[in-house]
Amino acid sequence: MNKFEIEHPKPEIKYKHIFFDLDHTIWDFDKNAEETLYELYDIYRLNEIGLPSAALFIETYTRNNHQLWAEYHTGRITKTELRETRFKRTFIELGVHPEVLPVAFEDDYVKLCPTKTNLFPHAHETLQYLQNKYTLHLISNGFKESSELKIGNTNIGSYFKHVIISEIVGVNKPDKAIFEHALSLAEAEKHESIMIGDSLEADVYGALNFGMDAIYFNPFNAPRPHDVPLQVTHLKELTLLL
Repeated sequence: MNKFEIEHPKPEIKYKHIFFDLDHTIWDFDKNAEETLYELYDIYRLNEIGLPSAALFIETYTRNNHQLWAEYHTGRITKTELRETRFKRTFIELGVHPEVLPVAFEDDYVKLCPTKTNLFPHAHETLQYLQNKYTLHLISNGFKESSELKIGNTNIGSYFKHVIISEIVGVNKPDKAIFEHALSLAEAEKHESIMIGDSLEADVYGALNFGMDAIYFNPFNAPRPHDVPLQVTHLKELTLLL
């Protein structure tokens, strides 16, 4: 028995269904966004409108985007508000005059970013292993068109029996309604199901408050709250845990 197995004994419950998050859990959102933004930085010549550092631009955008997604998860802002705000806020924060903001930047980002194919390490290997033991499903708070592109371009769709996208369902994680919908679609019971995701609020507490077990995917090894029972820092650890 290795160190991981000692610290993370396999759950006594026999699960039948595993529900995964997509962005920041399987699809490496930040890495794909970074690739996209470096390309758009050059295409739009952002250095010429007062942004001499692509790295600072990406760092600022990433912070703003994470904050806005947290607000979107909890229904405080809409999809339209998220998309209208994240780059505008970033440009203005970095001193770009409103009159020279690149108008089509958001549209080009939305078209390009979902075509990127970076997944977290061992994603295919882990999903293949788990698919042989469990029925896998996906629950994403992402948007329909971009989520479908991400799944298709990375060839991960075949691992999942059902793909539940919040924009289609009309409700976001952590709302219990989306978990109810997912379990109903999967013909699964709470006690035989587990959620895996990176967002404490949307994925972990969303599932736990619904009465379903959860594993916190924590690739940056952030402090784990005391009330979060299980976490992994690499996807491959799931093959030892489940």
